[in-house]
Amino acid sequence: MFTMAIAATLTAMAIPALVSGLDDARASGAARDLAARLGEARMDAVRRSTFVGLRFEPASPDYLITKVVDGNDNGLRTTELQRGIDLTVTPPQPLSWQYPGVVFGMLAGVPEVDGTAPSSNDGVRVGVSRILSMNPNGSSSSGTLYVHGRQRSQYAVRVLGATGRVRVFKYDWNGRRWIQQ
Repeated sequence: MFTMAIAATLTAMAIPALVSGLDDARASGAARDLAARLGEARMDAVRRSTFVGLRFEPASPDYLITKVVDGNDNGLRTTELQRGIDLTVTPPQPLSWQYPGVVFGMLAGVPEVDGTAPSSNDGVRVGVSRILSMNPNGSSSSGTLYVHGRQRSQYAVRVLGATGRVRVFKYDWNGRRWIQQ
């Protein structure tokens, strides 16, 4: 009986740490998955010699992500996607299908990756078209995607336009700074 009481107490103490660890693993996985998708789109653009990108469509409470390809050699355009000139390669899907509890957004008290105060809590910062476009020459449009879990796990995926380089950052609450992963 005493052994069972100790086991129950230890289990109760471990559950919050396990939940927090699982939340961070999901948020980290989602950020790395986005970085991998962007890297794949970049390689696809070079291989196909055309623009390839990821489109982020608002869908309450999150965004749907779709891989898109230029159909007429003039870049990716929302109107051309709607008309079927530029093509969708993958069906739209939210992050939560693979990473439950993870959404695009910024948690309260977190600054932008560059240290400035956030202009909103919207996690998709890629311009009004909501398309991160990879150029056949290896460059891309610039942008930052912020994702977080249910608790305090905050990640950012940054794309540098001039080089198309994709980097993942995690917000360190103790140091109050972003750390490249």
